[in-house]
Amino acid sequence: MNIEYVGRNYELDDRVRRYTAGKLGKLEKFLHEPVEIRVTLEVEKHRQIADIHVSHRGGVLQATEETLDMSDAINQAVEKVEKQARRSRKKVVGKRRRPDRGNGYSWPLAVVERESLGTGAVPRVIKSTLLQIKPMTIDEAALQLESSKNDFFVFRDATSDRVSVLYKRRDNNYGLIAPEL
Repeated sequence: MNIEYVGRNYELDDRVRRYTAGKLGKLEKFLHEPVEIRVTLEVEKHRQIADIHVSHRGGVLQATEETLDMSDAINQAVEKVEKQARRSRKKVVGKRRRPDRGNGYSWPLAVVERESLGTGAVPRVIKSTLLQIKPMTIDEAALQLESSKNDFFVFRDATSDRVSVLYKRRDNNYGLIAPEL
């Protein structure tokens, strides 16, 4: 487990690093290696902000907490990330125990009318969805995908300015479709 600390208007000392590392040590039993953690501790006027971003083989976890005391903010952010890790672990274990539902994908939505295919007519689009495509990094898109009910997320890659699609694979990893220009 690799932990990177960033302090913004906050003095990072060994006591805070040890305290945070001790709290984050609980995550090891829920996550698979390699685990990269970025802890950002920030002070703005009277607010103490702790932001924890965890990248691991199974995905990305993130929590931000804001309180009057930095140790409380760290505790609450670690609790949120731990809760997300538990939920993620339950999904993995549940999918392994679930019987195989068939080899092919099944779409929950019929896109074209069946009658239009047999008569030689041009298929009609039954449903269309407008997507707001926002510029973001791949990590931010992964966070959006985690909170989404869909198995894919369309976004504009902030680094290359290309429209890309991030999708969930059967093995609980993510796939990225990016056009070649």
